[in-house]
Amino acid sequence: MPYLHRDGTALYYEWDDGGAPPVVLLHGWCCDLSFLAPQREHLAAAGHAILSLDLRGHGRSDAPDQPYPISGFSDDVVWACGELGLARPVFLGHSMGGNVAYDIAARWPDLAAGIVMIDSAVARPAAARAMMGPIAEKLSGPDYRDELRRLVTTTFFLESDDPARRAQILQAMTAAPQHVVVGAYRGLAAFDPAAGQVPVLSPSLYIAANEPSPRSDMARLLQLIPHLMAGQTVGSGHFCQLEVPGQVNAMIDRFLALAGLTVR
Repeated sequence: MPYLHRDGTALYYEWDDGGAPPVVLLHGWCCDLSFLAPQREHLAAAGHAILSLDLRGHGRSDAPDQPYPISGFSDDVVWACGELGLARPVFLGHSMGGNVAYDIAARWPDLAAGIVMIDSAVARPAAARAMMGPIAEKLSGPDYRDELRRLVTTTFFLESDDPARRAQILQAMTAAPQHVVVGAYRGLAAFDPAAGQVPVLSPSLYIAANEPSPRSDMARLLQLIPHLMAGQTVGSGHFCQLEVPGQVNAMIDRFLALAGLTVR
């Protein structure tokens, strides 16, 4: 299995050959690269080279006992792009992966050809931010798997979401090590898209799930990215990239075409 080794940490990845621009797929909190499998299959069929990563602490990558800030994930991803010789990729992330995509575009503006954020809490509403500290404390306790299961069940799913898929997602997420669950959640809580960063200039797309409480404050996100394109799925919770991949992939295709990011 292919691994990259950075400072003693093994980072698992998978590669699909194809043309430019390559697409880097970035999964969410407590997930792994399989959570973007429908997008990988679709974009590879369109001819893109695809880099799929298990972020540090997730999936088959090593999980050192350390802090897990968004900037740390971004550093790993940019380093991996350099190791593999990727030039001007599109960074496509679901949930926490969208925060990583945003952070890369802001900190390395010459690297990102474009970014796609799927139901990502990039510009988290104030009420949601206020809840994150107490939730992190609950996740730090001995019953963290029960707390994680309760959090995901009550805030990530709609009644219309497929029950078997919900069960698979819960099983995968609750398998994450506790120090990663807590560390990455605290990293999300601390993420400030405007802190010390230049505006994101890359073509950008935000896809929201069909949920009662939005993950991002869209008015604030539009202030950060005035040229942002935005869409919303119909009849799906947070894992819309798995629940309604046809809707999500169609929006990605339109964005890539309008931004001139189809395969050359």
